[in-house]
Amino acid sequence: MKKVVLLLVVVPLLAACATAPPPAPVVVPFEQKMADILRLEDQRILRDPAPAVVALPVTKGRKPQVGPAPAPVPDLTAFLADSEGRVRRRAALAIGRVGLPDGVAALAGLLTDPDVHVRQMAAFALGLIGHASATVPLTQALADADPLVRGKAAQALGQIGAKDAAPAIGTLARDLARHPAVTAMLPDDEKWPAAAEAEAFKLALFALVRLGAYEPLAGAVVENGRPVSNWWPVAFALQRINDPRAMPALTALAKGAGRYTVSFAARGLGASKDPSAEAALLPLLDRTRPLEVQVSAIRAVAQLNAESAVEPLLALVNDPAVDPNIKLELVTALGTMRAPAALSIVQDLMTDAWPVMRIAATRAAALIDPETFLLVLASLEPDRDWTVRSAFAGVLATMPPDAAVDRVRAMLDDEDKRVWPAALRALVRLKVPDVPAMLLAKVKEPDFAVRAAVSTLIGEVKPEGGAAALREAWKIAQPDLAYLARTAAMEALVKFGAAEATDTLKLALGDKEWAVRVKAAELLDGLDPSGDYRAAIRPVPTPALAPYNSQALIAPDFSPHVFIDTAKGTIEFELAMLDAPQTSHNFIALARKGFFNGLAVHRVVPNFVVQDGDSRGDGEGGPGYSIRDELNERPFLRGTVGMALSWKDTGGSQFFIMHSPAPHLDARYTAFGHVVNGMDVVDKIQQGDLIQRVRVWDGRAWQ
Repeated sequence: MKKVVLLLVVVPLLAACATAPPPAPVVVPFEQKMADILRLEDQRILRDPAPAVVALPVTKGRKPQVGPAPAPVPDLTAFLADSEGRVRRRAALAIGRVGLPDGVAALAGLLTDPDVHVRQMAAFALGLIGHASATVPLTQALADADPLVRGKAAQALGQIGAKDAAPAIGTLARDLARHPAVTAMLPDDEKWPAAAEAEAFKLALFALVRLGAYEPLAGAVVENGRPVSNWWPVAFALQRINDPRAMPALTALAKGAGRYTVSFAARGLGASKDPSAEAALLPLLDRTRPLEVQVSAIRAVAQLNAESAVEPLLALVNDPAVDPNIKLELVTALGTMRAPAALSIVQDLMTDAWPVMRIAATRAAALIDPETFLLVLASLEPDRDWTVRSAFAGVLATMPPDAAVDRVRAMLDDEDKRVWPAALRALVRLKVPDVPAMLLAKVKEPDFAVRAAVSTLIGEVKPEGGAAALREAWKIAQPDLAYLARTAAMEALVKFGAAEATDTLKLALGDKEWAVRVKAAELLDGLDPSGDYRAAIRPVPTPALAPYNSQALIAPDFSPHVFIDTAKGTIEFELAMLDAPQTSHNFIALARKGFFNGLAVHRVVPNFVVQDGDSRGDGEGGPGYSIRDELNERPFLRGTVGMALSWKDTGGSQFFIMHSPAPHLDARYTAFGHVVNGMDVVDKIQQGDLIQRVRVWDGRAWQ
């Protein structure tokens, strides 16, 4: 028995001698974790592929060799279990930006994280993914102890479109509406971040708007037909939801205080098309009112076609002290209303020094008195500015064909090819018989924007042989740096049906440009929802703009400031390096190259945005590449700087600066800066003004 016992003891000892000690765990530094998170996010993948397993030779009689444990394969979902809250939070945001439904389950588990900031980001990230599978955990998060987690959960449910959650979101908004943090808010208060309860209240209201849930919204902010608060988010929500039952509350808000509150209320009254709104709108046309209020009121009375507003509109347009951007709105409104009393005024303005005013006046003259316009048309010479000639094509498209077709045809010989797309669109609208042949003949034009317009119009007209021409257009566009012509051909092909489009779209899943892949996957999803096209396009094929391990991206020690010099003054904004590192780096790199210097501001929408960064001036220009979105929690408020998009992940060089809050842009566009000086300059900028130069101060030197 002793012998047997002895053997039982000895054998395990011998086995233990032949076993190597466990390898030491690999400690990954914080900086490396962040670099991996940034890389996976930018490449739009959740994890790196697992490395191939290689069998090592075993030498008989030798001790096993012990080395360090292999480094873990970078995986965003694994980072959600990190011991550091800041890593979990940043990984959660990255999963949201990657946008794959595969990330939903891991993020949903994070909604119970002990770190409140991690829970907030998990809810926000689930909204970015926008998948219905997150509805239940997000609805449960509406009861979180932290008000901002509740607000972020509401925001995410709005983005998902979870209509069944509207009553619970309405209850949240109603409870918060009575909180002192909300009742203390002044009409124009846009401080960010505000108190958690006030932020949550805003997010709940905006979510109800996205869900189109008027009853829960009204239950939260309306009592006896009057708003419970005159804070601007209430006015925004009531006008944006576009429900006639909001009229009494909007009327009360329009008569109250606050430039944003009154402006949003005026928008809602105009959209209502209710003639009874005139009485509340007319006092808002007073030139002593803030610009935001005047602009909204002018547009609103035009929507209502309010005859009683014509006289005050004419008085304003004749006022030499009126702001040029407001005057532009006045001319547009008088044209929309077809006001005969304004005809002589707009005819005079057809020769104004400002091209944008000439465009507005020409459109207004054609609307007010088409017959007189036809007589004037005979004496009109081509304008010296291409933008006016392009816009004129659109005006001609509204005229009788016998008076317009020859003039439009002549525009196809314009020396500036930026006029051609408008001329082609006009000929299609005029139903010129030989338009199909004309379009097919232009699919090989050298200018990519012309080719893009041709493809779009082929999709509308559907001429015989159109599908084959579009496939040819797609092939011709392969060398283009810009993605526009390829994607236009793809979108037009879809209109010919799946049989004509599918093969080309599947080839586009491997395009050199990520933006094209994204569009191809979107179009294929529409043709065949059973396919896993969003996975097929990954990873992003283009290299990073900035090294992922750059200190400036991981832990910047300074937020660079951008200075935009114009003839009207300098606009200074601070870049959001932590929230949008690659977008900020891209802007700095373009500024260093002088990309923006000398560019004209190609878009101004008063009370909304000023937009620039277009190298062509027609809205189609860019740097020759696209960057990924970096959607973040920054709201679009007055002075926010955002990246313009055609669709997801199509940013580049075009950026915009907000005149007023625009919550419908939140979490849909990348906010990458905020104006700290010069908003008065932003307000004075007119379409066509030049950027003299853009400078960047990085805390040490000018760039």
